[in-house]
Amino acid sequence: MKTPENIRHFLEQREKQWLSPFATLSAESRGRRSEEPQSDIRTEFQRDRDRIIHSKAFRRLKHKTQVFIAPSGDHFVTRLTHTLEVSQLARTIARALRLNEDLAEAISLGHDLGHTPFGHVGEEVLADLYPGGFRHNEQSLRVIDFLEKNGQGLNLTWEVRDGILNHSKAREDILSNAAGRPATPEGEICRLADALAYVNHDIADAIRGNLIKEEDLPTSATTVLGTRHSARINTMVSDVIAFSWGVSGEAPEAPAVIGMSDNVLEATNTLREFMFERVYSRQDEEADGARNILRAMYSFLLNFPHRMPDEYIYEDDPERGVVDYIAGMTDLFASSMAMAFGLI
Repeated sequence: MKTPENIRHFLEQREKQWLSPFATLSAESRGRRSEEPQSDIRTEFQRDRDRIIHSKAFRRLKHKTQVFIAPSGDHFVTRLTHTLEVSQLARTIARALRLNEDLAEAISLGHDLGHTPFGHVGEEVLADLYPGGFRHNEQSLRVIDFLEKNGQGLNLTWEVRDGILNHSKAREDILSNAAGRPATPEGEICRLADALAYVNHDIADAIRGNLIKEEDLPTSATTVLGTRHSARINTMVSDVIAFSWGVSGEAPEAPAVIGMSDNVLEATNTLREFMFERVYSRQDEEADGARNILRAMYSFLLNFPHRMPDEYIYEDDPERGVVDYIAGMTDLFASSMAMAFGLI
């Protein structure tokens, strides 16, 4: 059966008719690094979403740490489930504001493709060891542009790449532009959705892991946001939508800005800082073990690069190859390789 013609064209026209004047239209994308024929069925951002979902880096997220290393329970968040939660929040906000859901979803699904094994512990180790530094958002872009598909990359659109690169936030404020600002409102939404997702599910995991108790949470924050997981998420998402309503095009008198009200933003930042102090910066046996594994692996592979797949052996920058190889590992693979190399 022949595929009906002009499905993509119909979808692009629907975007123009329905989406906000501030939305990013797929038909007006700045394009890809390498030109290629368009799909007859999917818009450019829909294609990007699908390419990310079918990538090997995306599959590996299921065995990468979010916060808890080698958790004993089945209900702890992994990097994959975190990514799916970010995508859900971003789509909800984008839909409410009449922005491009497909773009928001693609950025969300790809934002952590370059994250290391063992969560931020792994990121800290590679940032300390590699002379060029390491940031997982930059590595996500490297995965997309150079490492996936046997070095061909996924050839994603400029808008998705920009959102992924600029999703990181400064510690003191989730709305700070110190780490770079996305060029699209959809990218701004993903940046916020990332923080809203991890602040909430990391609290749940920390309580599940007996690191904190519900009553330990700052009262100044829970009074504003709520005392339950679902209540806090609902408060945060509803506040983003209400504060950002000007972006929808339905309130010409309101500023077209993605953000949060002062009191909800302050409460969210208070919760986030609490998590940095009580959970993210902890020094426990699992975290120390992960650091030791990655440091030993880095040194070993620099001295014995032939133990890596050939595609990671870069004659002009051997350390970059080691970083790319290690960053792509899952927790399980890093641990098993360290054991196979006699490092642990």
